[in-house]
Amino acid sequence: MAEMVSLTYQGKTYELPLIEGSTGEQAIDITALRKTTGLITFDPGFMSTGSCKSKITYLDGEKGILLYRGYPIEQIAEKSSFIETSYLLIYGELPTQKQLEEFNYHIVHHSMVHESIKNFYDGFPNNPHPMAVCSAVVGALATFYQNELSVRDDREVEIAIHRLMAKLPTIAAYSYKKSIGLPLSYPDNSLGYSENFLKMMFSLPCEEYVPDPDAAKVLDVLLILHADHEQNCSTSAARIVGSSMCNLFASVSSAIYALWGPLHGGANQAVIEMLQEIHNNGGDVNKYVAKAKDPNDPFRLMGFGHRVYKNFDPRSRIIKKLAHKILDKPGYQEPLLEIALQLEEIAIKDEYFVEKKLYPNVDFYSGMIYKALNIPVNMFPVLFAMGRLPGWIAQWKELQEDEQFRISRPRQVYTGATKRDYVSLGHR
Repeated sequence: MAEMVSLTYQGKTYELPLIEGSTGEQAIDITALRKTTGLITFDPGFMSTGSCKSKITYLDGEKGILLYRGYPIEQIAEKSSFIETSYLLIYGELPTQKQLEEFNYHIVHHSMVHESIKNFYDGFPNNPHPMAVCSAVVGALATFYQNELSVRDDREVEIAIHRLMAKLPTIAAYSYKKSIGLPLSYPDNSLGYSENFLKMMFSLPCEEYVPDPDAAKVLDVLLILHADHEQNCSTSAARIVGSSMCNLFASVSSAIYALWGPLHGGANQAVIEMLQEIHNNGGDVNKYVAKAKDPNDPFRLMGFGHRVYKNFDPRSRIIKKLAHKILDKPGYQEPLLEIALQLEEIAIKDEYFVEKKLYPNVDFYSGMIYKALNIPVNMFPVLFAMGRLPGWIAQWKELQEDEQFRISRPRQVYTGATKRDYVSLGHR
């Protein structure tokens, strides 16, 4: 029998079931709270509210643990590929060789977009933000693939998953090409996922382009590290939109917009801008550390601390090694790297940062890597979206298959005017 939690209100005691997850975390089931007591809970930001049961991703912010379907992120990043990781997240298990080949085949052979979609790019202004373009075009896929919109038809969902996984890199690369006035490049079916994206980003019709295998490998691992992260803002957006039984294309479009916000997908861009500011002002790291400690100074060190992790973000350790794989290549010089290393050294030893548990997070080094790969700053959140796509798909799919499926409908505590009579215009 499930353990119960007692709530006493106005002299009556109510018994609420206690739910326990597979790793021991506990939650009070308040599904019937309003019906039985007339009360609701108040939780701005939903920081103490579980919106679903999920088998996809587990994280423990206190211990610095991140698991994809039970597999530690350290093992996945070292041994897997982004395509295999995507399969794992979406379908729940690591694929067999045949399953992986079939999944990869469908993604490779759906990578081209309809020629008419290029007309969208012609209609945008000359310098649109790539995230706005990506979200708009992903949402528009629902007009091109109207036979894949049913959320209860397994075959239609399967095709929609393949189309999205395959086409987002093409859509993303096209958004970059549009922003700099260069011709759009077709995908190359002979290349892997990350290599293909780099070629579409940087190739020109007038010269040969061969993707750097080290760059492709680093990008692949970065995509893996961003592939899912429990019920964050953009994932919750995908689930909430999907709870209306809205199609996958529209749900992911909403997630891309949610990710665009500077408090979510724009964090690694903020890191680069901070490092550039320190560099432009003489590179005195200690000066800026002192500013960050000053409660009266609005300056903040970006890339340190995390809303969930109160220990080292396990992804940051992996990314630090990745950064040096690119940044230590012969001939590469990056003045911001030395500033970043100094900041990290101070932060992991300084009592102020240690006490507040402000450890370097995943954004601290990812921005440096993107910069080293010649990815422009406004494309940083787009790379984040490409990585997070399988997580959004997996979460949306899990929601649609949930036996407790219902449309999301949060409650509120009303604080406006109480009932009053209408006053005609002439008497106001």
